[in-house]
Amino acid sequence: MFTTFAEKNSPKHQFTYPIPLSLYIHTPWCIRKCPYCDFNSHSFNGTFPEREYIDALIQELEQHLPSIWGRSLCSIFIGGGTPSLFSGASIDTLLTAIRTRLPFMSDLEITMEANPGTAEAQRFKDFHQAGVNRLSLGVQSFQDDKLQALGRIHDAKQAHAAIEMAHTAGFDNINIDIMYGLPQQNRADASYDLQQAIKHQTSHLSWYQLTLEPNTVFYRYPPALPNDELNADIEQTGLALLKHAGLQRYEISAYAKLEKRCQHNLNYWQFGDYLGIGAGAHSKLTDVNTQTIHRMHNVKQPNNYLDRTKPFLAAQTDVDIQDAIFEFMLNALRLLQSVPFTLFEQRTGLSRALITPQLELARDRELIRYDDHSFKPTQAGYRYLNSLIELFLPQKG
Repeated sequence: MFTTFAEKNSPKHQFTYPIPLSLYIHTPWCIRKCPYCDFNSHSFNGTFPEREYIDALIQELEQHLPSIWGRSLCSIFIGGGTPSLFSGASIDTLLTAIRTRLPFMSDLEITMEANPGTAEAQRFKDFHQAGVNRLSLGVQSFQDDKLQALGRIHDAKQAHAAIEMAHTAGFDNINIDIMYGLPQQNRADASYDLQQAIKHQTSHLSWYQLTLEPNTVFYRYPPALPNDELNADIEQTGLALLKHAGLQRYEISAYAKLEKRCQHNLNYWQFGDYLGIGAGAHSKLTDVNTQTIHRMHNVKQPNNYLDRTKPFLAAQTDVDIQDAIFEFMLNALRLLQSVPFTLFEQRTGLSRALITPQLELARDRELIRYDDHSFKPTQAGYRYLNSLIELFLPQKG
């Protein structure tokens, strides 16, 4: 049994370093919701209130300014839903409004998600001209039968065309999302998808296993998926393909060319701060004046978000010591590089001594290795990552 935190002289956060700040912008609409998706997305018929939503995002940002005043953004991520349903003019209006209210760090990464089923050459050019410099394409597969099984609105031909449109529009930083462990998928199918993605020579690939998340159609009506042995075989084959293509694995499901790692996601994984605006968006903000980490989430329904008689915010809580440790580990242990103890101390405001018992137990179980400067999962630790992370679960009660 671990020593409780109360027995360790009731530690408190002591932040002495500035925490990097990202901005996440959520767009909640899709043409059709995929059966595996558990994000806050809503299908629409006909049109959606594009102009009103942009105005609401700007208004919400205004309300947050006092809490982040003087801080510079290190990245912006426009996610969804399907952000590419919005016009280039709307994205330009939004990014211009952000620039006039918040300072940007040099070489700011601005990512936008796009669905190949809504890809348009001119729209991609407009996004690029508005300031978006990284495009993330939700391809998932290059095989029509697999795309149909996933409920995607695009086919393989549209997927290839969308990637070429992105290149032509001027994007030199493009991510392709690919999933494996799909219904009725075998190793050859999975390898084909990766090979097709690699041929496009984009700077980044996100390659991850399909999981059945609660509150999804797939969770209620599970399709026939590959077993654990086949998925492990698919993974090993895929890792070899990605390595041969020169894409460096830097996180459990992220692979990039040199200097093209996703800065926004790295800030999440390194327990940086992020302000989330939009329907259902989440935020994590550190207040160095009160030595407190705040978590917030917005109302989820777009109609409630757009109703200005109601607040944007649904709830706000403070992150206690135990939760801060667990959330740091939950993210940082996904990274393939060693995690410096100094990063833990800076981002949580806590002493490394608080995680020594768990690290020792993980080392005894050969799940982690560490020295005076950093720690890192072993190969077994990555294989049984959930078991490793569970060692840092809050000991409450």
